[in-house]
Amino acid sequence: MAPSSSRRPLRHHQPLLLILAISVSGLLASVPASAADGRPELGGDGLHREILRDETVLRLKELGKISDGEGYLERTFLSPASIRATAVIISWMKEAGLTTWVDQMGNIHGRFEPENSTKEALLIGSHMDTVIDAGMYDGSLGIISAISALKVLKVTGKLQRLTRPVEVIAFSDEEGVRFQTTFLGSAAVAGTLPESILQVSDKSGTTVQDVLKMNSFEATAAAITQTRYKPESVGSYVEVHMEQGPVLEALHYPLGVVKGIAGQTRLKVIVDGSQGHAGTVPMKLRRDPMVAAAELVVTLERLCKEPNKLLTYDEECGCFTEESLAGLVCTVGELLTWPSASNVIPGQVNFTVDIRAMDDQVRETIVTSFSRLALQRCDDRLVDCRVEHKHSAPSTLCDPELTSQLKLAARSAVSAMPGRSVVSAAAAETPVLMSGAGHDAMAMAKLTKVGMLFVRCRGGVSHSPEESVMDDDVWAAGLALASFIEQAAVVAKVAEVVEQNAVVAES
Repeated sequence: MAPSSSRRPLRHHQPLLLILAISVSGLLASVPASAADGRPELGGDGLHREILRDETVLRLKELGKISDGEGYLERTFLSPASIRATAVIISWMKEAGLTTWVDQMGNIHGRFEPENSTKEALLIGSHMDTVIDAGMYDGSLGIISAISALKVLKVTGKLQRLTRPVEVIAFSDEEGVRFQTTFLGSAAVAGTLPESILQVSDKSGTTVQDVLKMNSFEATAAAITQTRYKPESVGSYVEVHMEQGPVLEALHYPLGVVKGIAGQTRLKVIVDGSQGHAGTVPMKLRRDPMVAAAELVVTLERLCKEPNKLLTYDEECGCFTEESLAGLVCTVGELLTWPSASNVIPGQVNFTVDIRAMDDQVRETIVTSFSRLALQRCDDRLVDCRVEHKHSAPSTLCDPELTSQLKLAARSAVSAMPGRSVVSAAAAETPVLMSGAGHDAMAMAKLTKVGMLFVRCRGGVSHSPEESVMDDDVWAAGLALASFIEQAAVVAKVAEVVEQNAVVAES
């Protein structure tokens, strides 16, 4: 090939350019109308209600019954319920025409591999684990919607037309309930899970390594490394998830695309005092960790409600604008005491802290400030305390191109949906949101570019059995995802033809 400075003018390549134009136009002509104009194909009604809505909802309910809890949903990392759920998810993946396997961190994979494809894979996923007393949509919606979308492509004969690999991943752990460290599954795939994770233990003293071995995994550093995907083998990652917030419901729109995800820090605060008899130790002589812990919880609330009143100049309080502080939230979700008896002054109290913000500098400053204030308050009360950092993740921006593609797919799906109850705002623009909740996309962003599609939920309620997503919104999400998958494959094929012919033109 001649150097760029000596390339001949393009007018000398008119025959080649004509061939290129014919090749591309022929390819587009062979692709369903859905890929060419951005709208879902409406063969029959083209909406595949029986799979994307009815079957998906039934499967959400079925998975929601697989639980370690009696009368409530709980499914944590590699628990017995998780193992039962794995078998069910694998059967659904196989039915959709996918090749399946489980990796060394318990992640479930279902992959379609086109013949002779050398393209990077499109990964689609979410998590199969839950919080305690969970709803049935968080995580599961993204897994089952992806399987249903690929099943639709299979039954319509379009799966074989895909030109790049497509893989659904059901991640084994995102919530971090069992080991208090999130993204065990997706971080392993992204290659960011440290070897030290094997020695992290749960409340019973069982380590991650123990749990892996009990479930017949290798449980070695080398095995964790094997789960890592090479960046050059992955083109992008997309996740469908219930919003977990009230914005889409307020806008009367079923779907939204995500611009970015808030950063998150998890802390564990341990307060040690003097254990004693509740009736005999005078109030002035007590070193009560419970009262100190209560003061720390209130201090955290004040710090996050009114940060500018408690942050010092050295912590750059003056540099934060209202915009940078927007979305700052702090939560104490768990508090444990020892020995936890009504007639005993506790000897130790520990509690969790969850701090989230869109602005990473704000989040880091809040963490530093709270740690300083905690030590001061504990000194004042003559108790000992320490603040342990359990997890930290920076904010994540979604890829603009993926966001645009998902926005188009969502708009097309909503416009095609029947009934005004679902499409009451069909004339509106697809909403673009920020996510205050963490998602596997945060971990996967270390591996590849990411995009997210949100689905409206009732009242913004999540991490609760009251989670609720309308059946028709589940349908819209599946339709949008099927359209997106097909579009991504067509774009890849067109780009390949353009690239091949450009090489010919330049040589």
